Amino acid sequence: MPTYEYECGACGHRFEKYQSMTEKAIKKCPKCGKAKAERLISGGAGVLFKGSGFYQTDYRSKGYKESAKNDVPKKEAPAAPSCSGDCSACPTAKK
Repeated sequence: MPTYEYECGACGHRFEKYQSMTEKAIKKCPKCGKAKAERLISGGAGVLFKGSGFYQTDYRSKGYKESAKNDVPKKEAPAAPSCSGDCSACPTAKK
C-alpha cells in the first residue's frame, strides 16, 4: 500500500496518509477540520538496493551451485615435450 501526500488548501498543513490505492482521497484536513485537503502528485520513494549487490545467482539452490562448480574445467599443467631424439624439427633432437 502506498503512502499519499496531502496538503490543505485552507491552512497549508501538509501530511501523509498510508492507504490502499482503491480508497478515495481524503478531503478533511486533520489540523483545521475543513474539507480543503487535496492529494498531491509526488515522485514517490526510490528503490534502494543495499548490500554488495543482487544477482540472478544469489537465490539459486545449493544443488545448482554445487553442480555448477563441478562443470568448471580444471586447469592442467602443460605437458612436457616428449622427444625420442630422432625428429629433425624437434629443438631437443640430437644432431
